[in-house]
Formats: sequence, structure tokens, C-alpha cells
Amino acid sequence: MDQIDDRIEAAFTAVAREKFLPRKQRRHAGEDRPLLIGHEQTNSQPTTVLQMLQLLDPHPGHRVLDVGSGSGWTCALLGELVGSTGEVFGVELIPELTDLARRNLSGFPQPWVSVHQAESGVLGAPSQAPFDRILVSAEASSLPDALVEQLGKGARMVIPVSGRLNIVDRDETGSVEVRRIGYYSFVPLK
Repeated sequence: MDQIDDRIEAAFTAVAREKFLPRKQRRHAGEDRPLLIGHEQTNSQPTTVLQMLQLLDPHPGHRVLDVGSGSGWTCALLGELVGSTGEVFGVELIPELTDLARRNLSGFPQPWVSVHQAESGVLGAPSQAPFDRILVSAEASSLPDALVEQLGKGARMVIPVSGRLNIVDRDETGSVEVRRIGYYSFVPLK
């Protein structure tokens, strides 16, 4: 991977991982490994999150969908990257984690970031589409058309599919290109 963007490093400095971990896990915040946050879900390994954000390439003013928001850490990181002219719309399937993410995010002055309860049987947030960027922090068995359809023109999605990260780009004409890189392990996308 190329050198990490200074903006992403600054976001990691501004948004402490430990604030998004259960109390008993906070002492492990500096470790480069996934940590359990409850409900069989994890707060992803920092180097993986860093690489995903680098590949996603969010910019100020972008509208970003964060699928599988967990404890809210990636939402807060994305909030730093898109700034007050952007928007981060997080969705989480597990109600207790939705509540946890909202509580965690309340400690950050980012009114442009929100986490919503995912609708059962609905992937992403089609009623809020299109998005400039979509980050998916759970592994799909195949590339979900429902999420690809939520990408705007000139947009990008980073999603783990069958053990590999996929970078999905939709160009200005609406054509979609998919690149597969690296091997990663994530909780399953539901």
C-alpha cells in the first residue's frame, strides 16, 4: 500500500479508538487486532480500517454510507474526513450497537454524522442514496447489487467479499468497475 494520506493519520489522532470500546477492552485499544464490542461483533483492526479508508478516499463534502457501524468508530473517522460540509450516514443492524454508537458519537462535535437502525431485509440506506462513498465493515459472500445501486456517479465503495477487499468504482457514465485486493477476515454481512 502507498503512503498513508496525512488526512487519514490526522483522523486517527483526532478519534481515539478507546472511546469506542467497551470499558474492559479499552486497555487493548493500542493493539493492532480486532476487539470484541459485544453481540459477536468486533471493532476492526486499526491497520485494516486505515487501509480501507485509504482505499475509500473520502474527501470534504462527500456523502458517505457506513454499513455495519458497530460502536461508531468508523463513523467518527469518516466524519473527520468529510468535515462539516459532508455527511456520514451509518447503519447498524443490532439495536444495542446502534444505541452504543449513538452514545459514543455524542462525545464528538460532528452533527453531520448519524447512526440509524438498519431496516430488516434492507441492505444499506436506499432511501438516502446516492452516496459518494460507501464503506462496508462486514463480509459479503458476493458483491451486493443493492449496495452498488446506492453509489452515485463518480462514487466508490470498499467492501470485503469472500475474504478479499473489493474496490467498486462507478464512473460518470454509470459504468461499474470492480478490483479485488488483499485477503481480510470480517464478521459476516447480514
